[in-house]
Amino acid sequence: MSKVAYLDCPTGIAGDMFLGALVDAGVPLEYLIERLKSLGFEQEYQLNAQKVHRMGQIATKVSVNLASEHSSTHRHLPDIQRAIQNATLPPRARDWSLQVFQNLAIAEGAVHGISPEKVHFHEVGAVDAIVDIVGSCLGLDWLGIDCLYCSAFPTGGGRVKAAHGLLPVPVPAVLKLWETRNVPIYSNGIECELVTPTGAAIAVTLAQSFGSPPPLHLERIGLGAGSKELPIPNILRLWIGESGENARALPNNTETIAILETQIDDLNPQAIGYTFDALFEAGAVDVFTQAIGMKKSRPGILLTVLCPPNRIAACQTILFRETTTLGIRYRTQQRAILNRTLQAVDTPYGTVRVKVATQGETLLNIQPEYEDCATLARENNQPWRVVHRMALDAWHRRNEEP
Repeated sequence: MSKVAYLDCPTGIAGDMFLGALVDAGVPLEYLIERLKSLGFEQEYQLNAQKVHRMGQIATKVSVNLASEHSSTHRHLPDIQRAIQNATLPPRARDWSLQVFQNLAIAEGAVHGISPEKVHFHEVGAVDAIVDIVGSCLGLDWLGIDCLYCSAFPTGGGRVKAAHGLLPVPVPAVLKLWETRNVPIYSNGIECELVTPTGAAIAVTLAQSFGSPPPLHLERIGLGAGSKELPIPNILRLWIGESGENARALPNNTETIAILETQIDDLNPQAIGYTFDALFEAGAVDVFTQAIGMKKSRPGILLTVLCPPNRIAACQTILFRETTTLGIRYRTQQRAILNRTLQAVDTPYGTVRVKVATQGETLLNIQPEYEDCATLARENNQPWRVVHRMALDAWHRRNEEP
């Protein structure tokens, strides 16, 4: 059994809503205040929580009240990273916080055409965003959450005032963050900002996947209130429980993978090999082709790319650049994976890395690395299969010794 949480976002998500849901679920406000002091910004804000009603439903509203003399203080990403690294935080909360800020800065930098380190404006640098992000990571760690899932997001609409003037909703940084994970979105008809960059960054960084809730034995619910009164209760719902027998596996057993596909019937086959190499360099996990019959009985190929969600854009760019395709389909799926380690073994011809796959304590597969075997085979003028067999024998001898 593992502790699982699910973010149900009927009216979107903001950093303070997530923080409110965590406090409502049992995270002590005093714990957050004490831990956040180690960031060194405690003179710039006050953190408080209160019960409020949204459309007749009670929820927890957490507010970060800024001291007037610090209300316009902004910081660069390196400043925030140093503060987090020097703070007294649990390791998981520290690492999660750094990841969230990195992703947020990358998104904001992409929108404005600058490097993440040069991002310097409200969405990343203001102390309320720092408190929301680090506080949320502290809360998840305090609750012992092993795996976080999240619903699809409502898009909202209209315009919102930002540091650079009026922006359309969803604001550009939120759209960029959604793009990195191929997040499912929909319109619920509410024309205002429903997802903030801070809220999007937390969810996109920490959620294992987006969509329906995972199977779990529900133990408690945390309700975090938003600031606005909306046509439906403006509440973020955090479901917490133990994963069931048929629950989705933990992050070390599953991962989200993107699948890109396109069919081609008018490209020199030699270009496919070059495209393969470029895709692997861009971060593709696997690339393969299948022979297909296309319109007018023309023979063609179906080119499929597997890659992490954050490499979709890079792989898509290569497919458009290196092939004659006019369109690419893509989707994300969960895939079960085995735990894998690389172990080096010595053979008479040199060292070969061996990939060892396990499930729990059970050994399921042993496979010498192809390129290592091929290199040694060429250098020693030996058949590849001989070097491959020697590597397997060496691994078994070493691991069967008492």
